Amino acid sequence: MVSEVKTVSGRGIPLVGNDIDTDRIIPARYLKAVTFDGLGEGVFIDDRKALNGEHPFDQPQYQGAKILIVNRNFGCGSSREHAPQAIAKWGIQALVGESFAEIFFGNCVAMGIPCLTGDAAIVKQLQQLVAANPQASVTVNLETLEVQIGDYTAPVSIGEGSRNMFVSGSWDACGQLVANANQIRETVTKLPYVSWGKLAAN
Repeated sequence: MVSEVKTVSGRGIPLVGNDIDTDRIIPARYLKAVTFDGLGEGVFIDDRKALNGEHPFDQPQYQGAKILIVNRNFGCGSSREHAPQAIAKWGIQALVGESFAEIFFGNCVAMGIPCLTGDAAIVKQLQQLVAANPQASVTVNLETLEVQIGDYTAPVSIGEGSRNMFVSGSWDACGQLVANANQIRETVTKLPYVSWGKLAAN
């Protein structure tokens, strides 16, 4: 299925710090946006302004990175879906960290962005490897539950239910509906309380 997410490969970007909440990821003033378009420009905007170009998301060596490497309790705070949307709009396709806030993790799963966890020592090593060689390719493998940078390979984890959703493509609820449109129509015609002709006309 097209929506399967078995591996994600690309350059990495390290973001050091614990308890980075959703308001730091995308400030509340961005929540009035009608769509998620353009949110990537605002990701970590206040932190980036405070660091005056020294934030990883502003540094030239990390532009175009696809895998964000974070520390403990990333995405805590409010449940805003705008946070993972902003990260995704910037270009991130997978995250590796020590731990993730539950609602942030769920929002990422619903968008097809795997969040895998590793021990603190592993995450620190990944961050250091990427910082030392920003052009190195990072591969996150959901089938083998490993992350690889050059010669360094380390185990990572994700709940089995979430892993199966990514590997099978079933995380994509809309894609599932489209793929099964014929069966849905067939089922609807058998429901006594639905007038399929009227639905089709609409």
